[in-house]
Amino acid sequence: MNPVIFPGGAVLLQIALRTLTVYGVVLVGVRLSGKREVGQMTPFDLTLLLLLSNAVQNAMTGPDTSVIGGATAAITLLLVNYAVAEIAGRNRKVRKLLKGDPAVLVHNGKVLEAVMSREHVSMDDVQQGLREHGIASVKEVALAVLEVDGNISFLKYEDVPDGHNLHRRVKFLQKH
Repeated sequence: MNPVIFPGGAVLLQIALRTLTVYGVVLVGVRLSGKREVGQMTPFDLTLLLLLSNAVQNAMTGPDTSVIGGATAAITLLLVNYAVAEIAGRNRKVRKLLKGDPAVLVHNGKVLEAVMSREHVSMDDVQQGLREHGIASVKEVALAVLEVDGNISFLKYEDVPDGHNLHRRVKFLQKH
């Protein structure tokens, strides 16, 4: 058999293990980079993602350029991604580790700059969200939360039936 098309089993196992390792490293790196969804990616984020995929390709397959080697890497990625999604769907601790926690950005009309800095959210991001939700000023916001998917949710004072529930919601978000 032609080794370019059909490499040996040991080579395929090595590709699978290398792919798993690269997947783990990239997953941790993406998780540490912040809470942005694909629609919120800046040109810099997209450039980084494209260069990152090119940079890790050789690390997954090594010198093997066979079709089967590439398919092994692709199948490994799909299977491990499915397994991670299943585990995260069933286990709250794993889900929290992978997805992170929501973060309170605005509380009682006051911007929490330390949280925004930690989450890499700019005031421009908050102002954009305010405009998208038809809110004129941050002073109208009882609560703004950076959700785990990268969206910012806003709760206006008029949407809060009583003030002490807001305090409980903030405490809940900070604990969970």
